[in-house]
Amino acid sequence: MLICPLCKDISTPFYKDEFYECCGCGGIFRPKEKLLDNEKEKQRYESHTNNSDDLGYQNFVSPITNAVLKEYKKEDIGLDFGCGKDSPIVKILKTNYYKIFEYDPYFFDDKNLLKQKYDYIACCEAIEHFYNPKKEFELLKSLLKENSTLYLMTGIYKDSIDFSKWWYKNDLTHVFIYREKTFEWIKKEFEFENMSIEKNFIKFSNRKD
Repeated sequence: MLICPLCKDISTPFYKDEFYECCGCGGIFRPKEKLLDNEKEKQRYESHTNNSDDLGYQNFVSPITNAVLKEYKKEDIGLDFGCGKDSPIVKILKTNYYKIFEYDPYFFDDKNLLKQKYDYIACCEAIEHFYNPKKEFELLKSLLKENSTLYLMTGIYKDSIDFSKWWYKNDLTHVFIYREKTFEWIKKEFEFENMSIEKNFIKFSNRKD
C-alpha cells in the first residue's frame, strides 16, 4: 500500500509491481523505486525526434492551439509548460503573432518564467511525467491569472482499456496516469470553475465568458 502522490490517499497494487491505483482520485502511478533518475529521464527525452515543423506533430497539438487561437487574443500572455526541446505549440502560436513563452525543467529552465502569471497555460503530453503531480498542479494554478485557462493533453485511462496491452504505460517516463475521475478531483481541489474533456484534451477554466 502506497500513498498517492496527487491526492495523498492510500493505494493498492494495480499492475504487477509496476503501477498502483489510488483509492481516492483513481490515479495510477509508478512507485518511487520504479522512477528513473534525472539523468536517465533526460536521456529519454533527448532521444525524442519531435520537430515543431512536422505537420503531423502540429496536427496532434491542434486541440490546444485551435482553442487558444479561438479563445485568446494576440496580446494575451501564454506559457507552454513542459514544452520539451522543440514545441509545435509555440511554433504555431508565434507564427500567428501570439505572445507565448516556453518552460521545461530540462531544456528551457528559466525560473523567472515561474514568477509571472499567465492568461493561459498549455501543458501537452507532460502531466503524465509529473513525479510529484500535487506540487506541479499547485504550481500551475499559482501561475494562472484570475480569468484564465489551463489546457492539457494526455492519455486518459478508462476501464474498457486492457491495461496490460496499453502502449501508453510502456514509456518508463509515464509515471502518473489519469482517469476522468482524477480530473474531477483536480477541478475540485484546485478550485477551477469549469472543466471539459474531449478524448485526450482536457480544459480547466476560470474564465467568466
